[in-house]
Amino acid sequence: MNHPLIQHKLSIIRDKNTGTNEFREVVNEIANLMAFEVTRDMPLKDVKVETPMGIANVQKLAGKKVAVVPILRAGIGMVDGILSLIPSARVGHIGMYRDEKTFEPHEYFVKLPSDIEDREVLVVDPMLATGGSAIMAIDALKKRGAKNIKFVCLVAAPEGVKALEKAHPDIDIYAAALDEKLDDGYIVPGLGDAGDRLFGTK
Repeated sequence: MNHPLIQHKLSIIRDKNTGTNEFREVVNEIANLMAFEVTRDMPLKDVKVETPMGIANVQKLAGKKVAVVPILRAGIGMVDGILSLIPSARVGHIGMYRDEKTFEPHEYFVKLPSDIEDREVLVVDPMLATGGSAIMAIDALKKRGAKNIKFVCLVAAPEGVKALEKAHPDIDIYAAALDEKLDDGYIVPGLGDAGDRLFGTK
């Protein structure tokens, strides 16, 4: 996404000198701006409303229910930004951790809205690196009946995009930036470990 505000805010979270509090705030702001674009194709229905001056033909959302599903833990940093735009959305969680030696993801927790199959699902994670966590999260969602899924991240590596497209060609990927490459499992130039920077851990 090339919106000037998104690109400006990306420059802030990429900076290694940005502190935890500011990093967390700006991640939420980027997620909020991205949600505007991610929801562009939501269906509308024609309705009539009475204004103080008469009857207006207007459009409202056609009842499309949304679920925001962060991949734990870093995905949590994007949830509030999206909820501020779509406050009625439900929130699920998928817990993944990455083996520090093999970089392979392992699932340890899944909790989703009971009607996940009826919802448009926004899977959120700041980083799309190898693609392993995203693929496993979407596998978990599809296994539980989800059909309409989008993946939303801040920074993506070409290798991760390619892997996710190959595993799930039906999934639209939204990224604020497509970076150069992976190096030892980390995105370059990237922004470091998003979870550590969000929560002040090492």
